[in-house]
Amino acid sequence: MTKGTVQDLTFFSNELAEETQVLVYLPPQYTPLYTYPFCIAQDGKDYFQLGRIARVLDDLIENGEIEPILFFGIPYKNVPDRKVKYHPEGKLSANYRRFLANELVPFIEKQFSVAETASSRALAGDSLAATISLLTALKYPNIFGKVMLHSPYIDEYVYEEVDNFKDWNRLKIYHVIGNRETEIDMTDGNTADFLAPNRELAKKLKKKPVDYFYEEIEGNHTWKYWQKDLKRGLTELFPL
Repeated sequence: MTKGTVQDLTFFSNELAEETQVLVYLPPQYTPLYTYPFCIAQDGKDYFQLGRIARVLDDLIENGEIEPILFFGIPYKNVPDRKVKYHPEGKLSANYRRFLANELVPFIEKQFSVAETASSRALAGDSLAATISLLTALKYPNIFGKVMLHSPYIDEYVYEEVDNFKDWNRLKIYHVIGNRETEIDMTDGNTADFLAPNRELAKKLKKKPVDYFYEEIEGNHTWKYWQKDLKRGLTELFPL
């Protein structure tokens, strides 16, 4: 198998007031003579380590199941950092959305040969990382046209954003939740039901004029199950 390459970059974000790490997957035979679609994942290190995203993409591209894409992972620093950036009402949530749209995308376009259309750009995430990915796409549908969601955290803030959004024809959403995600251990020591709110979100989205895929898979709120579903999600978003 011809393998892609992985790079580890950093650049300074004014929105977040910090150096930001960017993990990069370049497909086999990457060349600046061609423009590529790309995906940005929150919880970025988890996608590379637990999701084994480089191997997944190598397989899909080698087998002709998806077009060659670039994949960017943005790691979080620690649990508190993740919450203030990814939670819908986190202190840096709005900053993080602006960082993705106004800083990271221009950085990517400067460094790599990528297509400059919303339909060529995707966001991805699991749990809270899925939540901030969805909220960013709703805020900037002219920049991000695709979203891959695995078991997003859903609350009233998210419902309100979905209810108020109008440009559904701009988006393509892939949404999966495990059928055993009813008692999830939270970082604050409490437990939460993820399945019921995701079902409610799906009910809302199915009524919208949006290109939408939803399924409840066998599994709970862990990478053991999300990892197995990455191939399908990427194939849905980036078909050859």
